[in-house]
Amino acid sequence: MLRSIKSTLTLSLVLASTSLLAQQVTDSIAPEHSSGLEQKQLVTAKNWMVTAANPLASEAGAQVLAQGGNAADALVAVQLMLGLVEPQSSGIGGGAFLVYWDANKHKLTTFDGRETAPVHATPELFLDKSGQPMSFYDAVVGGRSVATPGTVMLLWQVHKRYGKLDWQKIIQPIINTARHGFTISPRLASSIAHDGERLKRYKEAREYFFDKSGQAKKAGTLLKNPAYADTLEQIAKHGAKAFYQGDIAKQIVSAVNKAPSNPGVLSLTDMQNYQIKQREPVCSPYQNYQICGMGPPSSGGLTVGQILSISAHFDLKDWGAKDVRSWQVITEASRLAFADRAMYMADQDFVPMPTQGLLDPSYLQKRAKLITLNKALGSVSAGSPPWDHAQLQSNDESIELPSTSHFNIVDKQGNVVSMTTTIENAFGSRLMVDGFLLNNEMTDFSFRTHQGERPIANRIEPGKRPRSSMAPTIIMKDGQPYMAIGSPGGSRIIGYVAQAIIAHIQWGMDIQQAIDLPHILSRFNDVEIEQNTSAQAMQAPLKKLGYQTKVTDLNSGLHAIRILPHRLEGAADPRREGTAVGQ
Repeated sequence: MLRSIKSTLTLSLVLASTSLLAQQVTDSIAPEHSSGLEQKQLVTAKNWMVTAANPLASEAGAQVLAQGGNAADALVAVQLMLGLVEPQSSGIGGGAFLVYWDANKHKLTTFDGRETAPVHATPELFLDKSGQPMSFYDAVVGGRSVATPGTVMLLWQVHKRYGKLDWQKIIQPIINTARHGFTISPRLASSIAHDGERLKRYKEAREYFFDKSGQAKKAGTLLKNPAYADTLEQIAKHGAKAFYQGDIAKQIVSAVNKAPSNPGVLSLTDMQNYQIKQREPVCSPYQNYQICGMGPPSSGGLTVGQILSISAHFDLKDWGAKDVRSWQVITEASRLAFADRAMYMADQDFVPMPTQGLLDPSYLQKRAKLITLNKALGSVSAGSPPWDHAQLQSNDESIELPSTSHFNIVDKQGNVVSMTTTIENAFGSRLMVDGFLLNNEMTDFSFRTHQGERPIANRIEPGKRPRSSMAPTIIMKDGQPYMAIGSPGGSRIIGYVAQAIIAHIQWGMDIQQAIDLPHILSRFNDVEIEQNTSAQAMQAPLKKLGYQTKVTDLNSGLHAIRILPHRLEGAADPRREGTAVGQ
């Protein structure tokens, strides 16, 4: 019998405030999330499990596994359903990173389905007439921001290599749901209403997401997408070729180049030449574990690894989650890691990168020594990791706003999926083609190419993949997968994932408690504290140490599956609608 967490179908706007005093540092961070969101329970199973950001997506993957499919089959169903019911976050018009454990070959690998810059993209793409960077939303909305989508090719190639069930059989239930309709969730309804002005600029999105009077369609409304069903039928019959070489590709290119405002430069050549890259995972030691994730063009694996390795030089385990020293160390480790990220990290196929040097233990020990307890670091700059290809580079200026989705799958055979998937900003470019939205991944590049004479690693170049913060992670222990974890959230993804790993491994929380834990993050200078949670009690102690703090909404969407000898444990973030389903 399927067991699932009750889905979060109502997101309360009334959140309980903490009653703790800021100066009571030893009692300041509750191990549970203290908001008024519906609490979720740890789910256990014996055979298989799926965690995804929408109950319909979790159930789609569960049905595939219950029918004898494996993780590679289920990821196709989960992603295609997410593209239908959570279109603001991911879909076939975007890209994804997959960390995959092949139980048969006993091998961990990664697949890079990141979008690529069009061959006609120029360094001036996001500069205005005076040579200055465009404002973010001026660059995003329309065809200019669209990169070559990678998700369909990723699904197709991974399924060809590992899948068991018939491709068409997997996709048919999603086609049926698109034709018959699904109920708009509160999260989707809220996203439509919030983004109304931008979504209405283009006819297809306007007609799909708004009623005839121009009002955003509300939660509970039945929403049908026959155009998406038609698209999936072509992909089901002809595979990735239908998307990259047929009429669908022509429609995508036409929509980008003929956008009524802000047209782009995507071509059929870009679509036809798109390739998935299989890459070695980036792994870093942490306690008795190996934390393995995506390497460049993702900054996720490297930056999570740096945060964990730097913080491991301090006694977080004894201090615990209620001591300001723990949060100071995590804050400074994050700031140091993000400084390296800004300087060095980009698509490794285009830019020489000190990948090994950034995780070198002696280098990270030196970085850790920069942290002085009870006193905030002043300005933080990139370090000088060991590498054999040193270049003079400048800090990146890209803007990465939160959207995205993440899911995990463990099948009966022991194969493991950790996949983060995105169209970048909410609703991507806002261009809708054949029932799906196109990404705005080009704005993940730095809008500038140089600072003075120094090049920026994450600059625009034709065929290049923009740097990402997506951090799908598989934690290994004794040569076996121990946990799959990841989150949406733009560049905050890195902090969300690192904090949850620390909470579980150092502070002994189960994975649901670790995900529930209120967030305290730092990427650049400010320390961000999750609003309306017990974490706000840490604001005064952090200020006393010299930190600038900002209380804000930190809407993670963490999902995790823990793999134990005789059971699986699944957890989903109470801040979103996700569920864990297992058998």
